[in-house]
Amino acid sequence: MAKSYYWMSDAEWARIEPLLPRGRKGAHRVDDRRVISGDVDMLRSGARWRDCPEVYGPCTTVYNRFNRWSRQGIWHGLFEALTGHSGVHGGHGMVSIDATYIKAHRSAAGAKGGPSRRA
Repeated sequence: MAKSYYWMSDAEWARIEPLLPRGRKGAHRVDDRRVISGDVDMLRSGARWRDCPEVYGPCTTVYNRFNRWSRQGIWHGLFEALTGHSGVHGGHGMVSIDATYIKAHRSAAGAKGGPSRRA
């Protein structure tokens, strides 16, 4: 079964393209739409950055762009443009939920033999 890749729609791209940084010096920048689609796909899938599909470009480029833009606050502006919300709701600021878990060994809850029978 072939994996389906995430690609930004034309409407989504039209909303965020004016917000992207311009005039950065250095090496020629790869296609923003491709890299942003890769960032979103990696965040949605929860996969490791190094497992980024090649259709989005080099995994280091996708990862570095995400980190740099996170530090600069660019993702926040893109989020606002796409959703119409600032991410601040009810004056509480941003919220993060972590659904990571680690399966514990069956005896991790206590000593063998069940509950303690002390007097």
